[in-house]
Amino acid sequence: MITRRQFWALLALTLMWGVNWPMMKLSLQELTPLYFRASTMMLGALGLFIYVARRGERMRPTRAEWAAIAWLGLPNVLGWHTLSIFGVQELASGRAAILGFTMPIFTVLIGAAFFGERITPRVRTAVVCAGIAIALLLWHELQSLSGRPTGIAWMLGAAFCWGVGTLQFRRAHLTLSPMVVTVWMLLLGSGVVGALALALEPVPRLAGFSVPMWISLLYGVCINYGVAQLIWFGMARNLPPATSAMSVMAIPLVGTLSATFIVGEVPHWQDWVAIGFVMMSIASVLWPARPALPAAQ
Repeated sequence: MITRRQFWALLALTLMWGVNWPMMKLSLQELTPLYFRASTMMLGALGLFIYVARRGERMRPTRAEWAAIAWLGLPNVLGWHTLSIFGVQELASGRAAILGFTMPIFTVLIGAAFFGERITPRVRTAVVCAGIAIALLLWHELQSLSGRPTGIAWMLGAAFCWGVGTLQFRRAHLTLSPMVVTVWMLLLGSGVVGALALALEPVPRLAGFSVPMWISLLYGVCINYGVAQLIWFGMARNLPPATSAMSVMAIPLVGTLSATFIVGEVPHWQDWVAIGFVMMSIASVLWPARPALPAAQ
């Protein structure tokens, strides 16, 4: 069982990360993707750095840990955060969220392929469900005259990177807390993304931004890279696995529903069916198994 405080915190986290998908789409109407990602990530990470440092945690990595943090940041930050923003640019935000949260399936498949983890019947079910969801969305994108199937490739690449990064994080041997490691990954990653933005995209004109644009940027900095991160790291160690799975399953649904009100996206029937299959897929790999019954004496 979870406490009432944990329940409300988890509900807030699910809503924050779900709503973040259409908020990103709103930002991309006036700002290029790399500049958006670099600015929100850097400002959010700086705020997290100040907050965590004031709590008295050790912030300085050892010489060996710098290399490990940079290595972890490649898939977790450069891979996931960069590829996913290009996916949101190409696709409906709710659809991007659905594909992004195929990450748990990639995690178990990569774990089985490279780390000797066992493929269970539940994992096979998860792969089939995720495959059906991806096929539905790809079919609709290819059917539509304005469809952008490359967006699906961006999002699946992002989910793959997130899965690789998750496995690397589990096996990393660091003396810093996971929160501090994440802050450093975000800071280093935002520097790289910012350099790419300077090289590849036109410099944005801040004076031309609308009020909704500023609100969406503020949301990205303060909520997505700020409050939501603090809630997650504050709860992650004590959260029951089933509760964590429910939160992950609900984020694509929240993203799809909220996109209708924020950016005017109207989901198609393929989106709703795909959400159902992705939720079943996530449940198959994250929902804890029932304990075995004791043998009869």
